Amino acid sequence: MTLARLRVSLLLAVTLGTLLHLITSGLVSLVAQGVGVVALIGYLTTLQRQLNRMAKGLLCVAGLITLLTLWRSPAPWELLLDASGRFAFFATFVVALGMMRLPAYRSPLVRRCGRAMLLQPPSRRYPILSFGSMLFGIILNIGVLNLFAAMIEKSNTLEAAGGRVWVRQARQRRMMLALLRGFSLAPLVSPMGMGVAVVLSSIPGITWPELAPSILSAAGLLFLVGWAVDHVTGPHPPADNARTIPSLQPLAQFSALLAAVVVLVVLLAWLLDVRLPIAALLGAPSSALVWLAWQRRRLGLASVPAALVTTHRQLPWLLTPSANEIVVLGAAGYLGHLCVELVSVQTLAPLLAVLDQLGASNAILTMLSVLGLAQLGINPIVTVTLLAGLLPTLDIEGLAPVTIAASLMVGWALALVSSPMTASMLILSRFTGLSPLQIGYRWNGRFLMTATPLLALWLLWLAL
Repeated sequence: MTLARLRVSLLLAVTLGTLLHLITSGLVSLVAQGVGVVALIGYLTTLQRQLNRMAKGLLCVAGLITLLTLWRSPAPWELLLDASGRFAFFATFVVALGMMRLPAYRSPLVRRCGRAMLLQPPSRRYPILSFGSMLFGIILNIGVLNLFAAMIEKSNTLEAAGGRVWVRQARQRRMMLALLRGFSLAPLVSPMGMGVAVVLSSIPGITWPELAPSILSAAGLLFLVGWAVDHVTGPHPPADNARTIPSLQPLAQFSALLAAVVVLVVLLAWLLDVRLPIAALLGAPSSALVWLAWQRRRLGLASVPAALVTTHRQLPWLLTPSANEIVVLGAAGYLGHLCVELVSVQTLAPLLAVLDQLGASNAILTMLSVLGLAQLGINPIVTVTLLAGLLPTLDIEGLAPVTIAASLMVGWALALVSSPMTASMLILSRFTGLSPLQIGYRWNGRFLMTATPLLALWLLWLAL
């Protein structure tokens, strides 16, 4: 067995153990959780040189906090088991949603959607490309940037720009920004996305129906601001009336496919009486296998076994690049759970006195904390996970759980389009040949300076 296959086997054991723990109770649930945690420890020991600095740093901090827990907690082993279960939950979430990428990358529908969006006239290209990258980001996650950025570079030739270099450069800037801003909306609009999973699992008192109106309205505001800034900053070269505009039917078909996946997740949550993030862990892999089987429908009854064989073969290729994502997200959840239990509210009394005076303005401070720390290289996953676990325990007057969740997720979205140290910015830097600083601050500066105060006012209105 190769090392890559061993890692996949351990991740699958983590996934199966965690799912069984979440949908069962009693001794079966406890044993399943233990199996998942043991497999997780085994997986982490195999990574060695596969991790980046942030992932290694978080693991080191997790080790130190573990020692502190053993020293300070009256029931350390129970607390560590629960925290390890949080780590395993987020690892399972990455694996489950990652399964959707396999049929998407092989889908002719995805390629048709990409071509249809890129060949739209300039007046419609931004909203369509931004909306499309948001939809594809729900399934492909960061992979949508690699996929669409490659399509943009391939289609945005000097010949297509009529030999005008400035037109080619302007198209590159506008399409890449539409791609990036649309991708940043995916955590806000998807009920089975990473942002929703982190927030709902860290703040048990809220549900998706309660959170949806707030974050969907924020996503709409960000979309409109991005579109307006794109229109104002231009430029607006004359359209090529001789070129045939492709139909958007493939995008409509993909939207219907995505809606079917979301409906399945919601139905599972209702039928099994589980929270939405848990239902997403069941619905995403099921949808991926059905999609793969549909792509092989010519095989008849053999399409399902063929889909399983393809999944087995491709899992190492699919999951190996996710090691850093699994460790960063899981370690953040682990640390968040331990910190909330170890930090006494009484010790935060001086800070609480100051925050109480700010009232609803704490929502703005929360958003700016996620945004500002991201500029320093602290991944929004870490900040959001820690704050989502800590802030509700402070019981700050005027700061409802839904407002906390909305401010954290909005800060996350703004961090994705601005921080030069996020994976999304590094990917676009590789395709454009420009530094992440130029993309995040020079290209996207006007959008950030417009959207941030508007969202601050929106959070104040939400908290009233």
